[in-house]
Amino acid sequence: MSIENDLWYLISGVRGGENRVRIIRLLEDRPHNANQLAGRLDLSYNTVRYHLDRLCDHGIVESGGQEYGELYYLTERFERHRGAFETVTGSME
Repeated sequence: MSIENDLWYLISGVRGGENRVRIIRLLEDRPHNANQLAGRLDLSYNTVRYHLDRLCDHGIVESGGQEYGELYYLTERFERHRGAFETVTGSME
C-alpha cells in the first residue's frame, strides 16, 4: 500500500484520524514519548499508545531509545511524502 493510501485510511477512513493528525503535528516539532504526547494532547496514555501503534504499523512513525520512555519520530518515508499528508489533512477542513 502506498503511503498516500495509508494516510487516507489512517486519517480519513477510520475513527481517531484527528488525534493521529495531532500526534503527527507534535512529532514534527520534536520527538516525544507516549506519556508526553498524552499530556500535551489531553488524551489517555492508552489512547495515545493505540494511535502510535497504528502509525508505526503503517510506517508513519517509528520509535527509538529505551523501552520505558522510548521516543517516537516521524519516519523518513513520511518525510519524503509530506505533501500527501498535507493533501489528506487539507481535505478534512
